[in-house]
Amino acid sequence: MTWTELQTSLGGDGYVASDDLAVALQLALSLGRPLLLEGAAGVGKTEVARALATTQDAKLIRLQCYEGLDASQAIYEWNYQRQLLTIRAAAEDGETGKSVEARIFSRDFLLERPLLAAITQDTPPVLLIDEIDRADEEFEAYLLEILSDFQVSIPELGTITATSRPVVILTSNGTRDLSDALRRRCLYTYVDYPDRATELAILMARCPEVEAQLAEQIVGFVQTLRKEELEKVPGIAEMLDFAAALMGLGIADLTSSPDVLQSTLTTLLKTQSDQAQITRDVAARIAGKAA
Repeated sequence: MTWTELQTSLGGDGYVASDDLAVALQLALSLGRPLLLEGAAGVGKTEVARALATTQDAKLIRLQCYEGLDASQAIYEWNYQRQLLTIRAAAEDGETGKSVEARIFSRDFLLERPLLAAITQDTPPVLLIDEIDRADEEFEAYLLEILSDFQVSIPELGTITATSRPVVILTSNGTRDLSDALRRRCLYTYVDYPDRATELAILMARCPEVEAQLAEQIVGFVQTLRKEELEKVPGIAEMLDFAAALMGLGIADLTSSPDVLQSTLTTLLKTQSDQAQITRDVAARIAGKAA
C-alpha cells in the first residue's frame, strides 16, 4: 500500500491525515519500526492509532501511560490468587515441591498486560503506547527490549518472542524529554493543529450533516480562539463537540444568538480562567471574524 492509498483509506474511516503523517505511517508499516507522534494535546495523535487499526483490520491494544506505571501493569503479572488456591489444593492432595512450582509458574497463571499481549497475537495488532511522556523515565527501559527485539524476558518462564510483530504507535504531549535511546528506535513525526482546509475536511467527514456556511464559521471560530491566551487550547475533539452542540441547538449562524453561543463554549473551554477570559463580547467578536 502506498502512502497515498493509506491516506485515502484513513480518510474513508473519517481520519484526515496530512501528507507527512501518511508517509510516516506508511514507513512505519513497511519498515516495521515504531512511530513516535509528538504534539500538543488534542491534535488527534491517539485517533491515528484507532484509524490505522481500522484500516488494517487489526486489533487495537492500548497502554495508557501514567506516573508510577511499572512492568506488572504494562507487561505481565502472575495471578497470585489462583496460584495460592492451587498451592492449597495441591497441599491437601499431598502434592508438593517442584511439580507444584512448575505448574503455578506456567502460562496458565500468567496475566498478560498490553505489552505482552501485543506480541502474542496470531495476527499483528496495532499497539498504542499513549502519552509515554507521562510515565517515569525508568519505564522507558522496559520498552527498549520490546521495541528493539519484540520479546519479553520472564524470569520464571524465560524469553517470550513475538508471535507477530505489532504496529507500534507511541504518543507524547511533550511534557518531558524522552530518552535518546527510545527516540533512536522510533520513526518520528510532529503532529500540529490542522490548517483551516484540513480541519474543515475533518469536520465534514465526521459531521457530514453540518451546513457548509456553519462549518466554515465553526472552523474559523475555533482556529481564532486557539490564538487567545488560554490554559487549555481546544483540540479537534472539542471542535467536533462544539459543532454537535450548535447543530443540536438548531444554530445555523454563529452571530445569530450571542447568548446561545456563549453557552456552547463549555464544549471548548475547559478551565474556569479560560471561561472567564472568553466573555460574551469576546466570543461575539471572534464569531464576527469567522462569519
